[in-house]
Amino acid sequence: MMHDLINDAVVNIKNHERVGKYECVVKPTSKLLINILRVFQKEGYIGEFELMDDNRGGKIRIELTKRINDCGVIKPRYSVNHKDFIKWEARFLPAKDFGILILTTPQGVMDHKEAKEKGLGGKLLAYVY
Repeated sequence: MMHDLINDAVVNIKNHERVGKYECVVKPTSKLLINILRVFQKEGYIGEFELMDDNRGGKIRIELTKRINDCGVIKPRYSVNHKDFIKWEARFLPAKDFGILILTTPQGVMDHKEAKEKGLGGKLLAYVY
């Protein structure tokens, strides 16, 4: 039984990476999950992904690039200010400038580096390194 689509998808990706698979299929989908995967793809942690309609909520086929050491969902979804990213990086990432925090802002889903440049805060969703 699935309760959290984003957590289930991120754990599925991490498990497939650890086993050595080259692709994984995540189901069902959501707009937020697709936006998180776009950030993963932009940073080079995953390859291309393709949406497939199966009339049951959809599926996403994701190409894996073997670059993920660890990833996870941040719960509860903490609110962060653009000045507080250093504290959250120290808490969720292993080293400075190694990995990204993914957050949702009023301008959409983005990584913490882009949000810092734009001076935006938001809610933390996930981390990957």
